[in-house]
Amino acid sequence: MQNYVIFRNIANHFTAMKKRKVPHTFVIVFCCILLAAVMTWFIKPGKYIQEQVGGEQVMTFYYQDQLPDPYAREFHAEPQTWQVFSALFKGFEKQSGIIVFILIVGGAFWIMNKSKAIDTGIMAFLRFTGRMERNRLIRKIGMNNIVIISVMLLFSLFGSVFGMSEETIAFTLIVIPLAISMGYDSIVGVCMVYVAAHIGFSGAMLNPFTIGIAQGIADIPLFSGLGYRAVCWVILTVIGIVFVLLYANKVKKNPTISVVYEEDEYWRRQKEEERRKEQEELSVFRSPFSVSWWVYGIVTAILVFCAIRYPMTSMKIGNNTSTLPLLPIGAGLFALIGFFALRKSAAYFILTLLFGTVYYLIVGVLGYGWYIMEIASLFLFMGVCSGFAMGKGASDIAKLFLEGMGDILSAAVVVGLAAGIVIVLQDGGVIDTILYGLSKSMNNLGVIASTEIMYGIQTLINIVIPSGSAKAAITMPIMAPFSDLIGISRQTTVMAFQFGDGFTNMITPTSGVLIATLGVARIPWEKWVRFIWKFILVLIVVGALLLIPTVTMSLNGF
Repeated sequence: MQNYVIFRNIANHFTAMKKRKVPHTFVIVFCCILLAAVMTWFIKPGKYIQEQVGGEQVMTFYYQDQLPDPYAREFHAEPQTWQVFSALFKGFEKQSGIIVFILIVGGAFWIMNKSKAIDTGIMAFLRFTGRMERNRLIRKIGMNNIVIISVMLLFSLFGSVFGMSEETIAFTLIVIPLAISMGYDSIVGVCMVYVAAHIGFSGAMLNPFTIGIAQGIADIPLFSGLGYRAVCWVILTVIGIVFVLLYANKVKKNPTISVVYEEDEYWRRQKEEERRKEQEELSVFRSPFSVSWWVYGIVTAILVFCAIRYPMTSMKIGNNTSTLPLLPIGAGLFALIGFFALRKSAAYFILTLLFGTVYYLIVGVLGYGWYIMEIASLFLFMGVCSGFAMGKGASDIAKLFLEGMGDILSAAVVVGLAAGIVIVLQDGGVIDTILYGLSKSMNNLGVIASTEIMYGIQTLINIVIPSGSAKAAITMPIMAPFSDLIGISRQTTVMAFQFGDGFTNMITPTSGVLIATLGVARIPWEKWVRFIWKFILVLIVVGALLLIPTVTMSLNGF
C-alpha cells in the first residue's frame, strides 16, 4: 500500500509538470544566451590562425595568451556579462538580411492572402484530388499521400542539388494552408517543405554551399563521390517521407493529438472564414477588373524586356552547366497562361503571378546566383502586382503590407534573438577552443572510431555554428590533413562534415532559417523539439551507419 502511494505521488508530480506552462520561445532562447555566457567564464579563449608551413597553408590553434602578433592585438576575447544584452543588438545586425527577408515576404504574402487566390487554388486542387481518388489504385495509395511524397521529393531534390535553405521560409507560407485543408497540421506543412529540403541538404549530391566548399578546401575533385552520396540521399529521403506519412496519417485520424493543435487554430480559423466567404469572394473576382488587365500587360512587358536582354541563361547544377532560353520561355508561358487565367477570374491570374514567381525564383537562384535580397524583391513585386490585380489602390496595398509585416514580426524578432547565442560565444573567444578540444579527442583511435568522432564533432559544432560554409572554412583545414595521418579518405571526412552539418540544423535554436520557418508557421520552438527530436536521433544514427562503408569498402571517389 505504501509503495502504491509513493508511485501515485510520483505520477501526480509528473502530471502536474505536464500541465505547467511552457516558457515562451523568447525566454528559452535567452536562457541559451545566458548559458553561452557562462561557458565563456570556464573555457579558455583561443583562436585558429592560418600559417604557412613547408609551403602549405595550415590552421594552427593558439590560446589567447600565446597568440603571435598581429593576431594578439586584434583578438579581444573576454568573459561575457552584460554583453548578453548587447548580443541581441549584434544578433539583429548579424541576421539583418534574413529579418528583412521575413518582413518583406510576410507583407507580400499578406497582400496575396487577402485576395483569396491561394485559397481558390487550394479548393480547386482538392476538388481535383477528389476526382482522382475515383481511380482504384490512387484511392488505395491515397491522393494525399501522393501529394506529400511528391512535394517532399521536389524540395529534397532542391536541397540536395542547390542547397535550398532560406527559400523554404516563403514556400512554408504556401504549403501550410494546403496541409491544413487536407486535414493535417502546420507541422506536416513544415515537414513537406523545410524538413524535406534539409534532408536533401544533409544528403547533398551537388550542394555548392557545403559539398563544393568542403571538397575545395580538402583539395579533392569537386563533387567527386557522387554515386555513394546519391545512394545516401535516397535512403535519407525515404526515411523522411515515411516518418512524415506516418505522422500525417495519425493526425488525419485524430487531429487533437497534434502538439500544435491549439496553435493551428489560427490556420483553421482562416480556413473557416475563407470557406464562408468563398462564394462572395469568387463573385468579386469574376468582376471584370480593368486594372487586372493593365497589370497583366505591364508584367508581360517587363518579362519580355528581360527575355530580350537575357535570351539565354546558364543553369549551374554542380559541375554541369546548361544554357537554355529560360527567360523567353517564362515570358511566353506567363503571357499565355495569364491571358486565359484572367478570362476566368482575377484570382486565377494572381495564382499565375505566384507560379511565375516560383519559376523565376528557381531560374534566378540557379542561373544568376540570387540570394535573399533578390528573392525578397521578387516576392515584393508579386505582392504589389497582386494588390493591384484585385482592385486595391496604392494606399490600401501599403496598409496591407504593413499589416503583414506586423503579423510576422515575432518571427523576425526571434531570428535576431537566436543569433545572440553565437555572438556571445564568438565575443567570448571560445568557439575555436571548443573545436580544438574536440579535435584532440580523435588521437590513437581506429579508422571507424575516428570517422564517427569526426562526425560527432561536426554535429556538435553545428549546434553553435549552423552555417555550413563557415563551418567548412573552420573545420576542413584541420580535419582533412588529420584524416591523411590516420588513413581515412578525405572524401569520408567531407561526408562526416556533410552529415554533421545537416541533421541538427532542423533542431538547433541558433539556425536562423529554422527559427524563421517556425515563426511564420506559428510553431513554438519547444513544441517543435518535442515533435522532431526522435527523428533527428534516427537521422544521426543512420548517418553514422552510412559513414562505415566509406572506410570499409572500396567506393568510387573514396
